Amino acid sequence: GLQLQLISLLYEEWASYSVFYKYQPIGLVRKYFGEKIGLYFAWLGLYTQMLIPASLVGVIVFLYGCATVDDNIPSMEICHPKNNITMCPLCDRACSYWKLKEACGTARASHLFDNPATVFFSIFMALWAAMFMEHWKRRQMRLNYEWDLTGFEEEEVSDHPRAEYELRVMQKSLKKEHKTQKIGVTFAIVFGVILYRISTKTALHMSNNPTTRSNVRLTVKTTAAIINLVVILILDEVYGAVARWLTVLEVPKTDKSFEERLIFKTFILKFVNAFTPIIYIAFFRGRLVGRPGSYLYVFESYRMEECAHGGCLMELCIQLSITMLGKQLIQNNLFEIGIPKLKKLIRYIKSKRRSFQEEEREKKLQRYETDHFLEPFAGLTPEYMEMIIQFGFVTLFVASFPLAPLFALLNNIIEIRLDAKKFVAELRRPVAARAKDIGIWYNLLRAVAKVAVIINAFVISFTSDFIPRLVYQYMYSPDGSMHGFVNHTLSYFNVSNFQDGKEPMDPQHQVEMCRYKDYREPPWSNTPYVISKEFWAVLAARLAFVIVFQNVVMLMSDIVDWLIPDIPKDISLQIHKEKILMVELFMKEEQGKIQFIDSMMPCGGKEKRNNHAPIARSRSIPHTHSHTHANNF
Repeated sequence: GLQLQLISLLYEEWASYSVFYKYQPIGLVRKYFGEKIGLYFAWLGLYTQMLIPASLVGVIVFLYGCATVDDNIPSMEICHPKNNITMCPLCDRACSYWKLKEACGTARASHLFDNPATVFFSIFMALWAAMFMEHWKRRQMRLNYEWDLTGFEEEEVSDHPRAEYELRVMQKSLKKEHKTQKIGVTFAIVFGVILYRISTKTALHMSNNPTTRSNVRLTVKTTAAIINLVVILILDEVYGAVARWLTVLEVPKTDKSFEERLIFKTFILKFVNAFTPIIYIAFFRGRLVGRPGSYLYVFESYRMEECAHGGCLMELCIQLSITMLGKQLIQNNLFEIGIPKLKKLIRYIKSKRRSFQEEEREKKLQRYETDHFLEPFAGLTPEYMEMIIQFGFVTLFVASFPLAPLFALLNNIIEIRLDAKKFVAELRRPVAARAKDIGIWYNLLRAVAKVAVIINAFVISFTSDFIPRLVYQYMYSPDGSMHGFVNHTLSYFNVSNFQDGKEPMDPQHQVEMCRYKDYREPPWSNTPYVISKEFWAVLAARLAFVIVFQNVVMLMSDIVDWLIPDIPKDISLQIHKEKILMVELFMKEEQGKIQFIDSMMPCGGKEKRNNHAPIARSRSIPHTHSHTHANNF
C-alpha cells in the first residue's frame, strides 16, 4: 500500500509534464529508486537549472549580432551594389567567375555568430562550466549528508571479482586493433561526405537552372549536414555494441571496473562520432585548398573545398545546429518514446492472440508478475551519455553557436519528465543501488570543460575573422576603421596562369584578373603568389590569441574553483558539531567504564590503576565517518 502511494505521488508530482516548472522531489525518487538513480536526477536537475543563465546570455549575444548586422562594415562592403569585384571560380571548368556581392547573404548571416560578443560568450561559458562543476560538488555533498552517505564506501559492495574474470583473460592487443579500426570507420565516412559535397557542388554548378546555381552553397551545406546526422545516429547504435564487445574481451576484474571501462570506451567512440564532422569544418575545411593555378586535389580530380567568403563559421553553425537538434529530436522522440511504445504495442497484439483461459489467469496475476512484462532496466549509462554529449555541444563550439544552451535547456525541461515517466511507468523497478557520487561521469565532464577552452580559443582564432579584423584595424587600416578590410583580404590572380584544362568553359566573361581569399603576393610582384607578410602577421596574432585566451580563461576557472568551497558552510558546521558530540559521547563512555572498574576493584586498586592511567588516557578515540544527526544520540 505504501509503495503504491509513493509511486502514484511520483507520477503526479514528478513524471507529469504539467509540473515541468517545479523542483523534482529528489527525496522521494531516492526512497523509491535508490541513491544511484536519485543522484542522476539531482545532477540532471542542477544542469538544467544552470542552463537558464547560459541561455539568457546566449540569446543576448545572438540579439547583439542581429542588432549590429547593418552597422558591420565588412558585410556592408560585400553587399554594396557598386561592388564589382570578380572572384575566381569555385570549381574547375564547370564553374564560372562570380561577383563578390553574391556572397552578401552569407556575409550578413555570418556576422550573427562572428562578432566581438562571441568572444565574451566563450569566456563566459568556460566560467559557467567551472561554476557548474563547483555547484554540483556542493549539491552532492549536501545530498551525501542528508542521505547519510558520508561514511559509505563503494568498494564495500563493488570489489568482488566477476565470474568472467575468474574464467578467462584475453590478450589486450586484439582490443586495441579493433578499437583503431572502428574509429577509422568514422574518419572514412567523414571523408565520404567530403567527396559527396565536392561532387554535388560541381554537379549543381553545371545545372542549367539559375535558381539551382544560386543556391548551390546552401543546398550542399544542408544536405551534407543531414547525411552526417543520419550516419552519426546509425553509428551511435553500432558503437554502443562495439564498446561493450571490446570491454567483454578485456575481462575487467570487478563490476565497477567493467562499468567504468565500458563507459569510457562508449564515450570516446560516440564523442569522436558526433564531433568529427564538426572538427573537420572548424579546423580543416578551407585550410588545405591551395590557390588558383595550383589547387590541391583528392584522387587527382576532386578539388578541395573552399570556405564561403564570410568564413567557415556559418557552415559550422549549420552543421552544429542540425546535429544537435536532430540528435535531440530523433533520440528523444524516436528512440526514447517511439520504440518503447512500439514494443508495448507488439506485446499487446501478442497478448490478444492468447486464449480466454490465459487472459483470465493474467487478470489474477500479482502486481510483481505484471511488472515483469515491463521493459528491463538497462542502466543509467545511456541517460548520462546523452547528456554528456549534449554538454559537449553546449561548451565545445559555443563560439559559433550561442543559441546552443537555449536548445539544450528546452530539450532538458522535457527530458527530465520524459525520463521520470519512463522510470515510473515503462521500466521494471531497478534494484536500488547505493552511491555517493556520479562516478566516472564527473571526470568526463571536467575533461570536456577543459577541452572546450582550447577548442573555443582555436575557433575564435582560426575559424572566425575576429583576429584578421583586429590585425587590419590596428596595423593596416589608414584611418583605424574597418573600411577596406574586404579588399585587404583578397589576393589577385592572372587568369592566364590557370593550368591547362582547369580554366572555366564559360566564354561570356572576358576576365584578365580574378580575386581569391588569401594573403599572397600579386602576379606583378617579384615573387608572384608567394605567401605575403600580412599572412605571417595574422598567423602570429592568431597563435598569440590562443595562448593568452587559454591561460586567462583557465586561470579564471581556477579562481572560481578556489572561491567556491566544495562543502556548503552550514553542512561543514553541522558535521563539526556532530564530531564534537561524538567525541563527548566517547569520553562519557570511557568515564563510565573507569567508574565501573573503580567500583568493582578492591581497596587499593585505584592507586594501581592510576599508575597505568597514561595508557588508559592515551587510548585513541575511534574516528567515525557516520554523520547521523545529533538528536539520534
